Amino acid sequence: MAIQEQFISADRFQDFVDAPEYQDCVLELVEGIIINMPKPKLKHGVVTMRLALRIGIHVEKNDLGLVTAADTGFILERNPRGRDTIRGVDVGFISKPRVPEKLENVWHEIGPDLAVEVISPNNKAGDIHLKVLQLLNAGTRLVWLVYPENRTVVAHTTEGATTLHEDDTLSGGDVLPGFEITVGDIFPA
Repeated sequence: MAIQEQFISADRFQDFVDAPEYQDCVLELVEGIIINMPKPKLKHGVVTMRLALRIGIHVEKNDLGLVTAADTGFILERNPRGRDTIRGVDVGFISKPRVPEKLENVWHEIGPDLAVEVISPNNKAGDIHLKVLQLLNAGTRLVWLVYPENRTVVAHTTEGATTLHEDDTLSGGDVLPGFEITVGDIFPA
């Protein structure tokens, strides 16, 4: 007799996240399967904060929308068979026209306009690739993968990817208008 695999929906995932035994965990829901993510370490946190701070100041100064941090969850797919996907991003930007009228303590139902992922040594290439595809398919227009170990950023759009090095300028383009930073300035000395 075959055993039927069970998948978790986005609604059931909330029950897991709220359970006391998972309060200190970083969880994502990937195609109906709960994934326990490792907690970010110091270098990851510093790089994330340096970029989030600069993006946040730019967004507030220009009244462009909202910036999220701390692995804020976004519902990237609701699948009729319960294989929903909720992914956290290190830094997210939601443009003003896409900001919900009322901010509630729920996951946003679409991908952010910009998603930033700071890559740690324990991240697996296959999962990073899948996450980029899921974000782009959910309406994210620009994904920045930040690699502290080699001090580069890979910018992904639906048209493809571009690798930027320390002396290159990282631009928000039409997704985050007016935002520019030299890649090397993202990383601590």
